[in-house]
Amino acid sequence: MNELIQTGIIARKTARKLAQITTAQKNDFLLLLAERLKNDSQRILDANQDDINNGREAGLNDALIDRLLLNQSRLDGIAKDLMELSQMPDPIGSMIEEKTLANGILARRIRVPLGVMAVIYEARPNVTVDISALGIKSGNAVILRGGKETLASNKALVEIIHECLISTNIPAEAVQFIDDPDRELVHQLVKLDKYVDILIPRGGNTLQEFCKQHATMQVMTGGIGICHLFVDESADLERAVEVIHNAKVQRPTVCNALDTLLVHQSVAAEFLPMVAARLISSGVVLKCDPTTQDFLAIDSQAGIQSIEEGDFDREWLSLVLGIKVVVFVGEALDHIHLHSSQHSDGILTNNPENAQRFKSEVDSAVVYVNASTRFTDGAQLGLGGEVAVSTQKLHARGPIGLEGLTTYKWILEGDYTVRN
Repeated sequence: MNELIQTGIIARKTARKLAQITTAQKNDFLLLLAERLKNDSQRILDANQDDINNGREAGLNDALIDRLLLNQSRLDGIAKDLMELSQMPDPIGSMIEEKTLANGILARRIRVPLGVMAVIYEARPNVTVDISALGIKSGNAVILRGGKETLASNKALVEIIHECLISTNIPAEAVQFIDDPDRELVHQLVKLDKYVDILIPRGGNTLQEFCKQHATMQVMTGGIGICHLFVDESADLERAVEVIHNAKVQRPTVCNALDTLLVHQSVAAEFLPMVAARLISSGVVLKCDPTTQDFLAIDSQAGIQSIEEGDFDREWLSLVLGIKVVVFVGEALDHIHLHSSQHSDGILTNNPENAQRFKSEVDSAVVYVNASTRFTDGAQLGLGGEVAVSTQKLHARGPIGLEGLTTYKWILEGDYTVRN
């Protein structure tokens, strides 16, 4: 515990130092890190291959292996996000509002960093770069605790991050990494409220619930995606097939991938065979409710199975999709309210009234009309990446980028003014 407390003390001191670094330094760091990810890619990929080999030996499933995998394409994507982040305005010090009070005091509300953020995450080495980059750009000190599955990858990435920080005259302690996989350290970390301002768990429901129950600092929860698309009676069915295919198949192991498809009864006979054929050809297993089975014969070999109890409450993270036929829009909304994790839910429709009702009634962090759920992503939304997708309502919601890592303070300037 003493060693972890020392980590917290260093982070708190470093957070104060970060208030003095310039926007130019922050952007130089981001551009240098992007360059190093390209130039040192083999060093990173070799470390990642060690993690992949160890993961397979440990029996990790394909979804987890995909999450911890780095390749040249993914590194290039991370580097691109870093370059885009460097072009974004620095939120720190920006004016939210300014006014002169009746007593002559000039009152300004400006953006400031949260301070120190600790992030606990599992098999996602890209998170190491995302958090470090967004943390530095938003002026926050960072404590990282990745999963044991990605220990070699994370060590290699953090070494490069530290080298880039030093090269741009930013304290290397701005990013600290806990490289001990002992789970007891997580129990200790969630109690460091004296030094950590916000805790961000990025992982499964078990990790989220543990942090909510045991953390003594503020927790930014989210990332569990039970995502829905509803095809109503007016939808362009051929185009809807492609949206659903993209939402399910493009990358099925992530939180914004589609989990449940709802189909209006009046188009089910025509639409379900169309979408089933497209999905099954890509290896998707369809878990069907009884009404869907009236239109699609159960055939396990073809990938059509009966829905089981609890399936509509599952985040599949794989090529599995639940399907339910509904009689009217209200039934679809009721199903979403009952089973959604308030992450990403959408409607495919050509009916403006249905679209408006859906937008108004669905209480999710991101609500879609005629688009794939795969756009719930900080980079896709122009946020320069994300630290997490928050499904809570305070203090930020949806993909959390730069602005979500800031708070504000009031600056009041008077002329030796006293209150009457």
